[in-house]
Amino acid sequence: MHTIERLSAAEFGSRLEELADLLVDAVDGGASVGFVTPFGREDAAAWWKGRAAAVADGAHLVWGCHAGGALLGTVSLLLADKPNSRHRAELVKLLVHRSARGRGLGRALLAEAERAAREAGIELLMLDTETGSTAEHVYLTGGWIRYGIVPAYAGAPDGTLLDCSFFYKRLAR
Repeated sequence: MHTIERLSAAEFGSRLEELADLLVDAVDGGASVGFVTPFGREDAAAWWKGRAAAVADGAHLVWGCHAGGALLGTVSLLLADKPNSRHRAELVKLLVHRSARGRGLGRALLAEAERAAREAGIELLMLDTETGSTAEHVYLTGGWIRYGIVPAYAGAPDGTLLDCSFFYKRLAR
């Protein structure tokens, strides 16, 4: 059994090491999530710590998926800061530890982020992901609309350039 909850600024701070472990696991597993190797726990912790101010002021919303006291997954929403774009947000860092995959946790995290966005008055979500990845399949089967593919958009952890698919999802009011 798992629970998903939004991390307060204090909870975010107390979970930094676990969030770092999730990010290292993703990069070690070859996920194109913005980092290249070598990439270790210290690098991951520094990246998450760099988000602390945005988490504290509510611009970066982070959810954690817990089971048995362990953090197994996370997802974030980045809220737009421009007056003409406050109706949209970007979904980022949907991560599930490799040891916990295949249990529907990614879909559950995605559903929770969508639900919370809807409640916050967000009408449009955007994201990008590696073309042909498992994550892309999750979005395609979850009602997201792919509006384009950009060749050689982002690098894999080993530096290989990968195509990236861009998605959006309109949320019902």
